Amino acid sequence: MSSKRSTRFLAACALAMAMGCAAAQTQEPEPVYTRARLTSTFEEAGGKLYVRLRLLPRAKIPFTTQAFRVRDPSLVAGLPEGAWVKFTTARIDGENTLTSIHVVEECKRFQHCD
Repeated sequence: MSSKRSTRFLAACALAMAMGCAAAQTQEPEPVYTRARLTSTFEEAGGKLYVRLRLLPRAKIPFTTQAFRVRDPSLVAGLPEGAWVKFTTARIDGENTLTSIHVVEECKRFQHCD
């Protein structure tokens, strides 16, 4: 290829890549739900509300209980302790924060759960 054709080809490739990246950035990723058992809710000094969730062994961190900040108390209103839940989180203001949660059926050991 001549240098002029080569330059046009490279410019076209760069433009196509940029357009592909822009399209990829506009799509929101699908949320990843994690199953857990609600252990407790507690409030720290200063009014910050937290929930403790015992993650299932299928989660990436086996047999662990983690605390998540709750920015919207209506998310956990009416959830009984010991309930099986599916939830999503996000890192907000340097803390793992609960973004959604809902009650699901118990996940039986050695059986497929969604």
